[in-house]
Amino acid sequence: MPQPVLRDSEDKSMKQRILLFARACDLAGGDQIEIELTEGARIKDVRRELLAQVPGLQPIAGSLLIAMNNCYASDELVVEPGAEIACFPPVSGG
Repeated sequence: MPQPVLRDSEDKSMKQRILLFARACDLAGGDQIEIELTEGARIKDVRRELLAQVPGLQPIAGSLLIAMNNCYASDELVVEPGAEIACFPPVSGG
């Protein structure tokens, strides 16, 4: 279910909640973080802001996966206002 988006009317920014799973959650010390993005931000901006706010994620930065609304998201994808964004390391298993 999409989360409400809080916007600052002057600078067209939005707060976005990022869900963290597995090792990302462990390294960040919590299962979610809120970041601020400008309108029209892309997934690469989410990645950059996330790593800036949570330097502990640097060890897995190169392999970190990001999904938007339950689908893997490429770095060039525009963030939809109110989208559910999740961040996790690659997983394997059987």
